[in-house]
Amino acid sequence: MKRASFLAAAGAAALAPAVRAGTLPQASIKLGDDVLLRSAWHALRGRRVGIIANQASVTSRLVNIVDALHDHPGIHLTGIYAPEHGFRGGHTAGTTFGSYRDPRTGLPVYSLYGADKEPSPAMLRDVDVMLFDIQDVGARAYTFVSTMAYAMRGVAGARKEFWVLDRPNPIGGELVEGPVLEPAYESFIGLYPIAMRHGMTIGELAQLFNDAFGIGARLHVVRMDGWKRSMLWPQTGLQWVQTSPNIPDWKTTVVYPCTGPISNAGINNGVGTTRPFRFAGAYELDPYPLARALQAYASPGVYFRPAYWSPLFGFWRGKTLAGVELDVYAPQRFLSIRSAVTILAAIRDVAPHFLRFDPHPFALDWGTDSLRVMLERGDSVDTIERAWQPRLEAFRRQRERSLLY
Repeated sequence: MKRASFLAAAGAAALAPAVRAGTLPQASIKLGDDVLLRSAWHALRGRRVGIIANQASVTSRLVNIVDALHDHPGIHLTGIYAPEHGFRGGHTAGTTFGSYRDPRTGLPVYSLYGADKEPSPAMLRDVDVMLFDIQDVGARAYTFVSTMAYAMRGVAGARKEFWVLDRPNPIGGELVEGPVLEPAYESFIGLYPIAMRHGMTIGELAQLFNDAFGIGARLHVVRMDGWKRSMLWPQTGLQWVQTSPNIPDWKTTVVYPCTGPISNAGINNGVGTTRPFRFAGAYELDPYPLARALQAYASPGVYFRPAYWSPLFGFWRGKTLAGVELDVYAPQRFLSIRSAVTILAAIRDVAPHFLRFDPHPFALDWGTDSLRVMLERGDSVDTIERAWQPRLEAFRRQRERSLLY
């Protein structure tokens, strides 16, 4: 019987589709840049093309879109425009850089993360159409969203076309959470009144910015084929390329909207370790009461485990920190923003002296000062969320007009 079972299994394996060593499995969807290279490129024939891209601007076959366009006989690529971290991804968070030439293509690379966040008329002199092909992570504070908005403004002012090559929201397109940004807290980590977790693709955001917030660019979104709002990153069949130094894998995009905006409350979130954004704690904090308090909330999709860690760089370098590690076992149900509020409320309740707000940066992170005020007042997590609901519901209705999938 064992021999028969073995032979049956071997026969089934022989009939299964083979993936040769050194090849990629086929993705379940086609990205906007795949669609461009397959068919939409004909509309660019004879026109001068610029592109905003970085190291993660790859096709479903992991070819950088700049390399693909540069080698394409029907497309005249004239310039590359780089967001935070640079075109090839070599700059750390917050580091500005100047313009330079890309050694592989010889094309000029214009910095959009320095003195100029909006492309100047001189930068756009040799461009008829600007493409944007950058992977977002689904959180308002990720600066690539603002880079796109500034670029749209500059391109609109120069009366050129702006094309977005659409990409998936890695944490899905259904859940919408958190406070909507208030005008007083507009910054490069939040330019427009959208929710912290917006549930939109980068192309949908471009449509929202253009129509609802008055940019008025000549916008064209090259849509994906096969993407559904219910999809998380693994369902796309795509391979993840590190989008920035602290987003090494797609799982980090799940926790980033949760622990990313708590650092200006005096809480370390794991940045500086090999597991950024998967921790929440501080120096000399007792992790066990905090873990018990968080587990009592029964937050969907996540388990809070007592943990210790020591950052390799940054302010906390070399210190042993303690708190909780987030084990997100059901990312499709994980409420990232509610969980962030829960972490802050639990620390307030069990170890309040560890909450040390830097009020203005904290308000910029959240797009509102109301969270700090309500936490200090002792409000519950439910009370805090209810206070945000009217503006959040208005945003949900507004975003409906810009959804493409």
